[in-house]
Parts: sequence; structure tokens; C-alpha cells
Amino acid sequence: MSKLPRIMIAGTHSGVGKTTVTLGIMSALVKKGLIVQGFKAGPDYIDPSHHTFVTGNASRNLDTWIMGNGACCELFVRSAVSADISVVEGVMGLYDGSIDGTGIGSSAHLAKVLKVPVILVINAKGLAQSAGAVVLGYKVYDKDVEVSGVIVNNIASDTHYDCIKKAIEEKTSVPVLGYLKQDRELTIPERYLGLIPFTERKNGSPLYEKLGEMVLRTVDIDGLLKVAHSADGFPDHHKAIFQNIGRCFDIQMAVARDEAFCFYYQDDIELFESLGVRINYFSPLHDKCIPNKVDGVYLGGGFPELYAGRLMENKSMRDSILETSLKGTILYGECGGLMYLLEKLIDTEGRVFTMCGVIKGSCRMEKRRQGLGYITVHSRCDSVICNRGDDFRAHEFHWSRLVDVPEGAVFAYETRKSNGKRQGLDGIYKKNILASYTHIHFSSNPKLAKNLLSTMAKVSGKKVVINL
Repeated sequence: MSKLPRIMIAGTHSGVGKTTVTLGIMSALVKKGLIVQGFKAGPDYIDPSHHTFVTGNASRNLDTWIMGNGACCELFVRSAVSADISVVEGVMGLYDGSIDGTGIGSSAHLAKVLKVPVILVINAKGLAQSAGAVVLGYKVYDKDVEVSGVIVNNIASDTHYDCIKKAIEEKTSVPVLGYLKQDRELTIPERYLGLIPFTERKNGSPLYEKLGEMVLRTVDIDGLLKVAHSADGFPDHHKAIFQNIGRCFDIQMAVARDEAFCFYYQDDIELFESLGVRINYFSPLHDKCIPNKVDGVYLGGGFPELYAGRLMENKSMRDSILETSLKGTILYGECGGLMYLLEKLIDTEGRVFTMCGVIKGSCRMEKRRQGLGYITVHSRCDSVICNRGDDFRAHEFHWSRLVDVPEGAVFAYETRKSNGKRQGLDGIYKKNILASYTHIHFSSNPKLAKNLLSTMAKVSGKKVVINL
């Protein structure tokens, strides 16, 4: 195996500008004619959408807490081998991970697992010589993390940059590879779930072009490439996800994909396809009904609350989904998918929007976050995706909560935070339907994917080629 040139762009903290820097670097590398593979640390759906547009290659997620070390290595190599360079964007601050205190799930832990050199992004606003102390702290906090360069964001002037560069390099011996100046026009809009996904940015391309041009002027790209090529040989690892799968299922699965439903992991989609699934995308916003003759429906997360009026107006689609559920077809929904399958969606102003009515109850948008972070899931019953007693890791991130759920509703999951604290019940389940706030990374747990597909095949009377 080649050495797989690679770097991680990590930040001192959230909001430091690492996504802006990452996209600028990706754009600059593409402008130099390189094939760039993007990765995102952590369970993030939005940043990868921007990576994908800039590089032209589907970005992938890597998360040591949810996926484990081996899966991260396998999924990294699977995509990195086809690229000239891989760029991994970190999550939160460099050392921020699971709240259990282990550091697992952090950018730093992933960097050690992948043996990837780290380029640390710092925010220069309000800093001068103190930048040296900041970088020194991040360098020595864990000496197994290879902090190999610094990029300074929000530089006010050339004098400001020279002062910070001198302080960092004299006190830490870590090279400063460049900077980005303060520029409000080069800011990616945000809202409560993070950045606005690329799918909603109608004029996103000029921003990425400008970022790339700025990086080419103010960042030492040759120095950056030198760091990437300095990465050690990739660590040995067990391959268990895409190995010897074969096409096990003859299944057609409808997957909701549009501005309202856009939270899917690319590796999951490819895992389903490698198992023989033919995926038919459809839009609950724009189409009149789900595709014909499907064996199952997957409604991922997204922003149904932002499109609630249009989803309600598309009555033929809502009727189609309800009718499909009544026929016994398997429906699986995650977060936004759960919200859409309920009877009503209530926004923060109290306005009520009619949804599909597949599941009794409603969801209410709140002005405060209702769930965030890693969770462990314990299955309370047999369902379309797992058996009673099964346990797996996942995550949640939502601003709505369930209301008016009937007393007799069956919840498939009991969840706990990563530190073991009981979180509550999730996963409304009935016969052929499972919908929850829980986000699953199927590629890190192929058993769940095979269970779901096996259930779809069984209900549709399709043959499963292998014994699962």
C-alpha cells in the first residue's frame, strides 16, 4: 500500500474557522490539479456536503467512538487509495471527544489512529505573542498527536501575522504555513444545526473559488503537501465491512433525498448497494408519490421543519407514504424522517403542519436543543433493524421533541449518554415501521444494515442469497 498522503485540519475550538480553512485548502489543491478525498471527523452530515462539491469526490465520515478504530481505518483506506491527497476535517477542538472523558471520538484520537499529521487552525482575533502559548499547549498536551503545522485565521494585517508567526515558531518549532485574513464575504452561513448544507446554497461556487484563490496567495501549499507526504505508512487493520460481501439481496429501496431530507452517510449508501440494493431516490418536496414496486422506504434526517408548509401541501406524497405503510412495506425513519412520519409538526411559533400520519403523535420544535451527542442504544424489543437485547452506538442531534404520543406506543430503544447516564426512550415501533431520533452509521455496524434489508426482503417475499 502507498503511504497515502494525508493531513488533518483541526481547530483549537469550535468556531475557529476550520471548515473555512479546510474548504479553502481543498479548493486550492484541486486548482493545482490534484485528486482530493475529503473526510470529516465525527457524526456530521453538513460539512461533507461542502467537501463533496469542492473536491468532486463524495466526502466520508470517520468517528472512533461510534465506528471503532478498525472501521475508521478500513473506510479511510477504501477512499484514500484513489486520491493524490486526503484532507480530514476535525471536529470541535482538537482534544474534544466523548463526554466519558476518554478522548475517544476526538480529532486527536482519530489522528493517532490514522497516523495523520495535524495542521492546527487558530483564531488570531485578540491574539499576538500569546499565540505561541496556545500552540505550545496543544502540541504538548498529547505528544502522540503530531502537530505538524499551523494556519492562522482572522489575521488583521501583515504585521499582525509576522508577530504571531514569530511567537509560534520560536516557542514551539511548529511551522506556521500561512493565514487567512478577516473577510466577512468569505463566511459560510450557519443556523442551529451548524452550517447551511451545500444543497441549499444556490450560489456556493463563487465562495469556494474565492477561498481557494486566497489560500493559494496566503498559505504555503508546497509546505502543506510536504507535511501530507511525511505521514507514516498506514497502520495495519482488520477489514470487515466491505470484504467478501457479495450481492445478498434483490431489493429496491426508496430513499428520500432533497433539501428537507439530506442526512445520509455516503459509505452507508454504498454498503447498501454492495449488498445488492437498488436505490431509488425520491423527493417528498417535489415528487407526487414514492417510486413504484419498492421493498422498503428510508427517510433520513434533515430539515423538515424548514419546509413544513411545502411538505404539508404535497398531500399526494403524504398519502402515498401512508398507503405504502398500510400495505406492510417496511418504513425506516431517522430524526427528520421520524418527524415527517408523525401526524403533525408544530413549529416554535405554535403553527401546526399536517405530516404523513403513519405514526400517532406529533413533534414540537423548541428554541433550545433537545438532544446532542453520542448515545448507546439498547433494544427493548425485536424490530425491523435489530433484536431484543441488541446494543449499538449511535448519536443524536435535534431541536424537536415528541408530544401527544399515545400511551400504548411501543418504544424500541432505551438510550444512554456515552458516560452511561440514562437518556430515555426512543424509536417508535409498530409492525413494519421504525422511526427514531437516533442516527445510525450502518457501515460501522453492517449487522444492522443486513437486518433491515433482511426484514424488507422477508416482507416482500424476496429471496436472501446468503445466510446472515
